[in-house]
Amino acid sequence: MELIIKVKDARLEFTGHDILDIEELELYDYDRIGLVGANGAGKTTLLKVLLGELTPPGCRISRRGEFAYIPQLDEITLQEEKDFALMGKLGVEQLEVQTMSGGEETRLKIAQAFSAQVHGILADEPTSHLDREGINFLIGQLKYFSGALLVISHDRYFLDEVSDKIWELKDGRIMEYWGNYSDYLRQKEEERKSQAAKYEQFVGERGRLEQAAEEKRKQARKIDQKARGATKKKSSESGGRLAHQKTIGSKQKKMYNAVKSMEHRIAALGDVEAPEDIRTIRFRQSKALALHNPYPIIGTEINKRFGDKVLFEKASFQIPLGAKVALIGGNGVGKTTLIQMILNREAGISISPKAQMGYFAQNGYKDSRDQVVMEFMQEDCDYKVSEIRSILASMGFLQNDISKTLSVLSGGEIIKLLLAKMLMGRYNILLLDEPSNFLDLPGLEALEMLMKGYAGTIVFIAHDKRLIDNVADVIYEIKDKRLNLVR
Repeated sequence: MELIIKVKDARLEFTGHDILDIEELELYDYDRIGLVGANGAGKTTLLKVLLGELTPPGCRISRRGEFAYIPQLDEITLQEEKDFALMGKLGVEQLEVQTMSGGEETRLKIAQAFSAQVHGILADEPTSHLDREGINFLIGQLKYFSGALLVISHDRYFLDEVSDKIWELKDGRIMEYWGNYSDYLRQKEEERKSQAAKYEQFVGERGRLEQAAEEKRKQARKIDQKARGATKKKSSESGGRLAHQKTIGSKQKKMYNAVKSMEHRIAALGDVEAPEDIRTIRFRQSKALALHNPYPIIGTEINKRFGDKVLFEKASFQIPLGAKVALIGGNGVGKTTLIQMILNREAGISISPKAQMGYFAQNGYKDSRDQVVMEFMQEDCDYKVSEIRSILASMGFLQNDISKTLSVLSGGEIIKLLLAKMLMGRYNILLLDEPSNFLDLPGLEALEMLMKGYAGTIVFIAHDKRLIDNVADVIYEIKDKRLNLVR
């Protein structure tokens, strides 16, 4: 066991918000760590601190050994030396970044990292733009890698396969959980249940003490009223009157002391935070949008080609009513093309006459309007403001976020907004092309919950194995120019 990176006093602020507030952090040669946290939590910043690319004021960092960095897609650079055998396995054929696809760029980054003899790999979303075959190959390579691994990823299956420890970055601090991502989720749920029990006990005890204190106050006020009445009453025996006032005064003092004691006990309870709210979202659908066709979308021996490339040849499929249907397959097999064919009602595809289709495109996050979030969400929407707030909260939007304009939101926030709006829209069929791209893990889990609760039919493209496993009722794999029913 060897310590290879040690960081002390890593503190960074941005607009008054703690990005990093870490007293001490250690990375050992045996570590296989998944770094998780919400969008903007500071995960990429932390990697750059560990690598020495960024050094906060007062921060001390010591490193032993060499490290490879797999950056996010827009940070890619070519190196002089390359492992051509590994690049071949990863499917990298071109060496010019300008002509590469997103998947090819990702594969090149990975090949560059593995070609170096290093003590550790730090990776930022290494599965981005990889198909399932590419992800499985990467998992195999990382399992045989003997050095340390610290990886940021929104792919839950990938994190389960490669990590045995999770670092959660929240409010600038790191919380450490042993086990893979699924173990982390179980521990978080246990924490939530424990917190809920503590909070319930705290609320009950505080309520009991507050009620008891109020009762004592009422008793003290009655004694006080009685004392004022006694002073007005004339008595010929002054000694008797004074004795009576002394008794009343001692009772008042006793009552007020009891109230103060209870107030001290309430203060001693401190402040126990409420557990994170687990919301159940229920989607409804207008009767006017009801579909009665058991298969609202049917493809019969469809054909599609681009130039010399044949994507579909006499391919057939059926989309069941109300089903959540996943389209899977390697890059370039025609998944997005099929979605477009359905949207355009091309030859061989029959759509129910009452179908109202909503479409989410891969690049749908590019929106720079100055419209306020809540106004945008209320357009063509039958849901109440309270329901919209609840759905947005489940997607990670805070109270002050709903008054922001779309132009100041991040790409990930726009995606969440568009997905939430679509799920509440006046549609009965949704076509979603890679809806999980660029979502953080909380957003991805919320999307999964919302998709499962949706009242209509969903056809979606995804490489996220966990999303497919947990949501899809039906799975079609596009392979050999056909749609093959997997489940």
